[in-house]
Amino acid sequence: MLERPLTRRAWLGGAALTALGIAGLKPGAPEAASVSCILTPEQTEGPYYIAGEKLRRNITDGRPGAPMQLRAFVVDATTCRPIKNAAVDIWHADAGGVYSGFGAGASNRTFMRGIQRTNAKGLALFRTVYPGWYQGRTVHIHVKVHVGGNVVHTGQLYFSDTLTDAVYRRAPYSSRPNRNTRNANDGIFRNGGSRSLLSVKKNSAGLYVATITMGVRRS
Repeated sequence: MLERPLTRRAWLGGAALTALGIAGLKPGAPEAASVSCILTPEQTEGPYYIAGEKLRRNITDGRPGAPMQLRAFVVDATTCRPIKNAAVDIWHADAGGVYSGFGAGASNRTFMRGIQRTNAKGLALFRTVYPGWYQGRTVHIHVKVHVGGNVVHTGQLYFSDTLTDAVYRRAPYSSRPNRNTRNANDGIFRNGGSRSLLSVKKNSAGLYVATITMGVRRS
């Protein structure tokens, strides 16, 4: 089943701090000039959501793939202040392009799915793997943000095609060559995806560290 873009654009009417800005700047500090605010686009939930996912940091269930840490910051789109105790809910395909609970992954409803609460800096951390691709979509991670029991953001997170090409040259991704959809020709990415690109770095241990900041309204 292919995902469809929203029939109209739904934008959160506010702004978000960059991850650098959230990490500890004080009001009035000279470094404040480095803080920028961005609009955060809403995007379709897609057909693979499962409610009531587990509260956990490691969502791999031991499945193979390039190890990745996802650092998701949540801020108030009106004030740009970090939101503590927001529930960040993510799900994505495994290295083989399979979702748990559906199709070839129907026998397992937990791999590559989980929820984490944000800390005082608005940060939720996940241990996962670089997502695989499936027909008709560019590489992505689904996300919902819950504040006070309400869903305040539904979106998708993306990777640069250059990075994905590099990751996919190695096993287990290299066993599935010729992915057919890149960012530029993905209908959902074109509806605001460039504003939801992850900033990714690879550390000395070979871990991909992917960071995003999401501005949301509390209600």
